[in-house]
Amino acid sequence: MISTRWLEKRRPHWTRLEQLVAASGRGSVRELTPAELQELALLYRQSASDLSTVREDPTSRQLAIYLNQLLGRAHNLIYMGRRSDKRGIWTFYKDIYPRIFRETFADTFLAFLLFFVSGVAGVLMGIADPGFSHYFLGPHMMQSIENHKMWTDSIVTVKPLASSGILTNNMSVAFAAFAAGITGIGTVWMMLMNGLMMGVVAVACWREGMSLPLWSFVAAHGVLELPAIFIAGGAGLGIAKGLLFPGVLPRKESLVRAGAKSVRLVLGTIPLLVIAGLVEGFVSPTNIAPGMKFLLAAALETLLVLYLTSGHETMERGAVSSTLRGEFV
Repeated sequence: MISTRWLEKRRPHWTRLEQLVAASGRGSVRELTPAELQELALLYRQSASDLSTVREDPTSRQLAIYLNQLLGRAHNLIYMGRRSDKRGIWTFYKDIYPRIFRETFADTFLAFLLFFVSGVAGVLMGIADPGFSHYFLGPHMMQSIENHKMWTDSIVTVKPLASSGILTNNMSVAFAAFAAGITGIGTVWMMLMNGLMMGVVAVACWREGMSLPLWSFVAAHGVLELPAIFIAGGAGLGIAKGLLFPGVLPRKESLVRAGAKSVRLVLGTIPLLVIAGLVEGFVSPTNIAPGMKFLLAAALETLLVLYLTSGHETMERGAVSSTLRGEFV
């Protein structure tokens, strides 16, 4: 039987939750401050636990009904809180996405580090053994490099089609890097292989005096495409971390939380990949002066850094609401 002391201790929390639900009125969670939203999340979880305790006592049937109804109202408030917000996409890209990127930057940096270390290894192996480049890149690409021709020259004649194909391929790589995170090893393998490829290609072009054509081709779109791949890879590593290292959380809850952030990270790379695909299809393979391509690369990289480091550090109302729903799934 539930003790009177326990009820006296818990009732103020239920009353406060009821006040927060009532305060929202018809305006949903937008009527609550960020602090009140966080309080709502805590009280919701505590009250759900209290309901489980109350249900074990047959004499507390009326109290169980009351708590069940209260939690139902709170649940609807949380899950329906942003239906009327027509600025959700703008808010996501303007404030929420840069914040999530900063919160998960360690995972993105690890993906970059895997790519970089593998790239250095590719450079060293290519320098030590020229035959390795022929083996790794294949005869067709090596023949193009040895003939001082970029294997991307064909893009110029079919720019719209090529740009569409490039965009599709880039998105496939990004989503594959993300999805492979569920295995733990898949994302690591993709980062290592892409880095190795870049290192070997760099050495092969350097041997044939093709470094400037290579890097002037890569620069303009690469400053967006590569970060997008690193972010997607970091999202995959985040899923693997949530699955393999749940900490104090149940493994399922840890995976759900990691997955919620990782999915949003990958969605946020779509505009980057779209712009990179357009640049790679219409600018990178053209005869525009290399200096102009490098200048464009510097401008795009500066804008990207400013964007990812911008936004409010405090959690906005919409972000808190989104986080609440992610936690209660």
